[in-house]
Amino acid sequence: MPPAQLLLALGGGLLVSAFVLFIATGSWLVALTFIAATGLLLGAVVMLDRMRAPVGADAPAAPDWSVTVAAIERAGEAIAITDRANRMVCANLFFLDSFGANAAPPALPMARPQLEAVTLLARNAWRDGHASLDEIEATDETRWHISATRAGRGEDHLIWRLKPIARARGAELGALDLAGPFGKMLSRAGIETAITTADGVVRAVSAGFAERAAGDERASLVGQDFVSFLRSDDRDRIFFAREGRGGTPQTLVDIPLVDPDDRAAPAGPDEATSLMLLIDSGVGIGSGFDGAAQAGVAQLDALLAQLPLGLAMTDRDGRFLFANDAFMRSVDREGRGLPAFPTDLVVREDKAVLSDAVRRHGRGPSTSGDVAVRLTNSPEEPVSLGLAGVRGLGEAAVLLSLADTSQENQLRRQVAQATKMQAVGQLAGGVAHDFNNVLTAIIGTCDLMLLRHIPGDSDYDDIQQIRANSNRAASLTRQLLAFSRQQTLRPEVIQLPDVVSEVSPLIKRLLGEKITFYVQHDRNLGPVRADPQQLEQVVMNLAVNARDAIQGNGGPARGNGTGRISLFTRALQAKQVVQLGSEVLPAADYTVLIVQDTGGGIPPQILPKLFEPFFTTKEQGKGTGLGLSTAYGIVKQSGGFIFADNITDKAGHPTGARFTVYFPVHRGEVARKRPVQELVSSDWSAGGKVLLVEDEDMVRTVAERALTRAGYEVTPCANGEEGLAAITEGTAAFDIVVSDVVMPGMDGPAMVRAIRARHPNLPVLFMSGYAEEQLRRDIDIPDMHFIAKPFSVASIGDKVGAVLREAKAGAGA
Repeated sequence: MPPAQLLLALGGGLLVSAFVLFIATGSWLVALTFIAATGLLLGAVVMLDRMRAPVGADAPAAPDWSVTVAAIERAGEAIAITDRANRMVCANLFFLDSFGANAAPPALPMARPQLEAVTLLARNAWRDGHASLDEIEATDETRWHISATRAGRGEDHLIWRLKPIARARGAELGALDLAGPFGKMLSRAGIETAITTADGVVRAVSAGFAERAAGDERASLVGQDFVSFLRSDDRDRIFFAREGRGGTPQTLVDIPLVDPDDRAAPAGPDEATSLMLLIDSGVGIGSGFDGAAQAGVAQLDALLAQLPLGLAMTDRDGRFLFANDAFMRSVDREGRGLPAFPTDLVVREDKAVLSDAVRRHGRGPSTSGDVAVRLTNSPEEPVSLGLAGVRGLGEAAVLLSLADTSQENQLRRQVAQATKMQAVGQLAGGVAHDFNNVLTAIIGTCDLMLLRHIPGDSDYDDIQQIRANSNRAASLTRQLLAFSRQQTLRPEVIQLPDVVSEVSPLIKRLLGEKITFYVQHDRNLGPVRADPQQLEQVVMNLAVNARDAIQGNGGPARGNGTGRISLFTRALQAKQVVQLGSEVLPAADYTVLIVQDTGGGIPPQILPKLFEPFFTTKEQGKGTGLGLSTAYGIVKQSGGFIFADNITDKAGHPTGARFTVYFPVHRGEVARKRPVQELVSSDWSAGGKVLLVEDEDMVRTVAERALTRAGYEVTPCANGEEGLAAITEGTAAFDIVVSDVVMPGMDGPAMVRAIRARHPNLPVLFMSGYAEEQLRRDIDIPDMHFIAKPFSVASIGDKVGAVLREAKAGAGA
């Protein structure tokens, strides 16, 4: 019922009641008193009703935050919501666990400067709608990223988001409490400690360090330069600057505080910290070794175990007490444990020296030093083992340090091997070049003498013997040039099985009846580009080497005379090369030649020297040591790779050796073989003029006589200057220039360039004992020809005739 009608109804009822009361009593006073009392009662009821009205159904309901709490529940991020009175209305569990239920932003548990920064952030957020702090530290040293955003229907709340900033890896090590018992224990033992940044700025020091550096153990040296507290004398001994030279010398050890599992470099100076140990060289520092010291030593052991530097401790008798992982890796004892004494890790010759050094540092004054020793796992590589006497650590008396230099030593050996091979190759090439000049004169002289003798003469057989031995010497020089990769190759595009089939009959005869020769070829082999004759020599050398290993003629190789030599050819694709993980072999398609035997394998100490020239394990007179080095040179000059390893059984024992040769597959057009034409000097009419330039008198004499007998008019010159003068000052025109390449003064190429400037079409024939391909790369002269030394009398005459015939044909065209 509406309020107006209700009032009318109540008023009417009141009047009717008053009239009935007047009729009953007959008194108007009683009726008026009734009306007044009833009106007062109704007014009181109305007032009470109005006082309860705000709590009625028309009042707004209190907000429900349960949905909001569920929405902000996130792992790893603290979220809280506050109103304009900075009262926290809700928060997630991560915020409550981190700060507690009574910490409402901005009133967080922080120091005064940080608290003021958070309060300013709240003001900015109310004013601008959003504000943030990149990094701020709480009282528990946790760093937070804080942001506040204004939100709500009336924008009367702030949403706080706090994300913890993860510590850099290795920060646990950098947070060592040097001011606590650990630092004090080290100070009693004569070891002062400090933590510095990468720039040498102090971040924390022990009380003992502060006492000796500043005179006050409570002094804060944070932010100062570490080296400013130290001085050194003329013998590079380190002292505290405050104590001067009258103080005790110190041994400085710099320990980077990085996680050994984290290979990445620290991001900045604040993350890159180091633990500086200053070890007192005095005697008698720290006499006690109570329970607190034992706890400190245990903590020190845990710290040393994480360092990348190899560290170990021994007692005064030289027995091992402790070694970290880096030390175990350096001495190749991972998984096998430490021996009883350090002397068990070195070769026999160094045991006495190391034993004396450990005893001297363990029982004498607290000093430090190093000693060069050879470890049993690498007896050919001396290492520097550091020793330092320590005091006050109970049984620990000597600290051993050894850097893990296995990779460095391996790289050093590889560089030394490559340098040695290059130097020997240059020497071999130079010797072979000079020797070829001698052989050219000997073979040419024999050819000229044979022209004056016929079979049956008393001197004919002797001359033939000299010529045969000279050809054998020429073969030896070819091996030297093959090793130095300077021999003349005539590469062709060939199939590897064709080369193997050509040389297999000869290999079977060389192996004998007791050795089985097995050949297996893969399908779809790619063609290779190599000199077939030189490739046959590679196969022969590898087969003969395997035979000697089986027969026991290879020195340390343990053969019994009977066995099996297997030769395989395989196709290897580029993706398979990638799976091999070789750092030497580029990813490409290869045709692979494998030669393996059952000769007992190659000793590990011989493997690195296997391809060195003149290295052999055979007895004197049974080998020159050039077989494998020749194969190495031919393979390398052909663009291939050769490796040697052992074949092992299930127990890991070597049962034979294996040589693997990789030739890159030729992808170009396969050139057709041109028919070999016999070079007949008579095809060129006699009377041609030849300019012969050669600095070796004996070679020049033989070549002059050979060309003269062939019908040419020869003008000999001893050097490039004379040859150029004969062209420029002479009146007769020459038909061809025959010149050596390497000569004192003006060499052959320089002379030819000067001649070509005047006579651009004059044919040129170079004579040299070096590789033709190398000369063509080094000599940029078009239309030049080449003849290798040593050559016979007939071959040089035929070659000159062929060059003149080709030049005549080109001029006619």
